Amino acid sequence: MASRKPLVLAQILVHGCARLRYIRFPAQRLKRLVATGHELSARLQFQTRTRERSRKVKNDGPDSRSERPQGPLTDIERSEFYLREGERLAHMGSWSLRPDGTFDYWSPETFVLFGFDPSEGIPTLPKWLTVLHPDDRDLLAKTIERMFRESVRGDVTYRVDHPKQGKRIMHSTGEPVVEDGKVTRLIGNTLDVTEQENALEEVRRLKDELYKENIVLREEINSTSMFEEVLGTSAVLQRVLALAAKVAPTDSTVLIAGETGTGKELIARAIHKRSKRGERSFVGVNCAAIPSSLIMSELFGHEKGAFTGAVQRRLGRFELAEGGTLFLDEVGDLPLETQIALLRVLQEREFERVGGAEALRCDVRVIAATNRDLHSAIADGSFRSDLFYRLNVFPIELPPLRERKEDIPILVNYFVDRYAQRAGKKIDSIRKKSLDALQEYSWPGNVRELQNVIERSLIIVDSNEFSVDQNWFSQEFQSSPRVGPASRISTEQERIKSALAQTKGKVSGQQGAAAILGIPASTLESKIRTLRINKHAYKGA
Repeated sequence: MASRKPLVLAQILVHGCARLRYIRFPAQRLKRLVATGHELSARLQFQTRTRERSRKVKNDGPDSRSERPQGPLTDIERSEFYLREGERLAHMGSWSLRPDGTFDYWSPETFVLFGFDPSEGIPTLPKWLTVLHPDDRDLLAKTIERMFRESVRGDVTYRVDHPKQGKRIMHSTGEPVVEDGKVTRLIGNTLDVTEQENALEEVRRLKDELYKENIVLREEINSTSMFEEVLGTSAVLQRVLALAAKVAPTDSTVLIAGETGTGKELIARAIHKRSKRGERSFVGVNCAAIPSSLIMSELFGHEKGAFTGAVQRRLGRFELAEGGTLFLDEVGDLPLETQIALLRVLQEREFERVGGAEALRCDVRVIAATNRDLHSAIADGSFRSDLFYRLNVFPIELPPLRERKEDIPILVNYFVDRYAQRAGKKIDSIRKKSLDALQEYSWPGNVRELQNVIERSLIIVDSNEFSVDQNWFSQEFQSSPRVGPASRISTEQERIKSALAQTKGKVSGQQGAAAILGIPASTLESKIRTLRINKHAYKGA
């Protein structure tokens, strides 16, 4: 057993050293070991070629198979057979290269990988380079030169022009063998990775195609679902949506005007969703719903102890919307002192918390909305003109529902399906008489009022046919249900003018024209603007 030990070590040196890092032995022992390895390598190659020629085993194709030697095997023969068969099955060959460019060992599978005839002996380094793809030869030559010079590991993938198999892809790994401080040879292995690389390339190609298709699909989804809750096909609505789509990718301030219930917040959310800030926060504030004494704190936050009840620091809406969009609904109802602070934010992009002295920078896109006539508010002195021009960078005017009657059937179908599902009811049809009545009504509350009427009707309906009780409409509809559009507008103008004359131009409040007409003040403001009525002409009446 002791006599076989150097041979086993030599076998490992010749055939298995591709997995070793740096081999360091005492010089004399290493010389004896290397000499033994060279002698054994030569004997094994001679024996292998002799057996292969005698048994006519083909070594030039991927289907070649090693035959087990007949009769009892020595440990060396058994190891050599197992190693050769393992390399064949893995399409992997091992090799050893000297500094002078001479390969002093190629395993049988290495000949198969590169298409060389074993009977002609191991090729030289220059001859081996000739079977490599021309664009990869310089890479391999420089890699080998660097491994010898710097005593480093080499790991490289390259292409081979195989004489029988065509284009193949190889991956070689090599390690330096150091003797007396010098690299005396490189040992390593080569693996045919053509199938793996082709599979990876196919995966990359499919991944790229999927990525491109995903981008296209995302753009289609965005374009079709940007206004998914803003329903309608009327020309006046489509013009509004086209404007919103154009301004969305920019960072410009937007002022959305329109009557109550026309969907101003839906448009604001759609603009935010399509903008570069779409992944960040959308923070909304209803300026009319917050007391004037608290609106500054709501927008800009406050420090601890800033006022009675301020027991801790509180972040305002501008800080919560950092990097995103702040939606200021009913901006026309802001107090004058708050308008000044808002103007500073829009101009200088900074603000201070209530009770604080530190100027805080902010990166927020502002979208404002109002149902008031801000021009009239500026004339009244209740709204600052400089703030108006800061907000009115890109104005969008939403049409009232009475100006898009052709959209009512679409909206009715949508709301009927929506609330029927919530109520657990099945509606198969909509009564034509009810649909005609819905289209005749002027809808002072716009889409929100339509939504409420449909929900109310679905609560009490007992059949599979949807119908509406006309008694739920305002008396304006009941008194003249079939008047033409021109007559209805003329009648409405007279009623509003009469109410303004009675209140001397006052719109809101208990003694205002809105109270006399029985409609919200914001709706009356919108009607005055739409019908081009000069309410200021009645102030001195």
